[in-house]
Amino acid sequence: MAASEKGRPSLFWPLAAIVVPIASYLAKLSFIGRDKLPREGAFVLAPNHYTEFDPIIVALAVWRMHRLPRFMAKESLFRVPVVGWVLRNTGMVPVARTSSASAAKQTMTQSRELVEHGRGVIVYPEGTLTRDPELWPMRGKTGAVRLALAGDIPLIPMAHWGVQEIMPRYGKKISFWPPRKRVQIIVGDPIDLSDLRGRASEQAALTEATRRLMDAIAELLEQLRGEKAPAERWNPADHGQKETGRLDS
Repeated sequence: MAASEKGRPSLFWPLAAIVVPIASYLAKLSFIGRDKLPREGAFVLAPNHYTEFDPIIVALAVWRMHRLPRFMAKESLFRVPVVGWVLRNTGMVPVARTSSASAAKQTMTQSRELVEHGRGVIVYPEGTLTRDPELWPMRGKTGAVRLALAGDIPLIPMAHWGVQEIMPRYGKKISFWPPRKRVQIIVGDPIDLSDLRGRASEQAALTEATRRLMDAIAELLEQLRGEKAPAERWNPADHGQKETGRLDS
């Protein structure tokens, strides 16, 4: 059962009754460091991202670690009928897609609300599926660290491996057989941002914090895969690739 939180939306429970059994049929999760996710209080959880099925597995993992899985979601989705209602009633957090000043103000508001309600949020720091051909974490964006720094919230790296056996990157079909494919989950120690505290508006601080985060995620994934990640994160711009959307084959 997920830990109690102030203002907990009840819609989580009927959704969990549907999603958890299906996800549990598809994946057998094994955990390393599950006690590193706080059982109460605010947190920003930053996992790697290499298939479109990742959010289901990450949500199941967070649920199994006794917290409610809330994600950052595009602000435009909150205006879609039904979808927006579901997002709002499960406490999902809208991604600021406005001017820099407005985005900064929204980030501060979001951070205060996370702390006030003792909630956690899951943020994919890469912003999309990795472009790295070997599925290693690529260059990160600053959203996760911006949110953590703005509210002095623990920023926790996480890695998982095995979801590609359920659905490959950009795949359109889920593999239902054999069932319960092994997916490894590893949670790391919070990123040390003490020297960057109070600098959420400084680009240099955001860049450095993001580097630390992506390096930590890559190191966690190295443990699961038993091999070394590339020394430098994949940069889509260096390979003529778009930053968002599906990767053209």
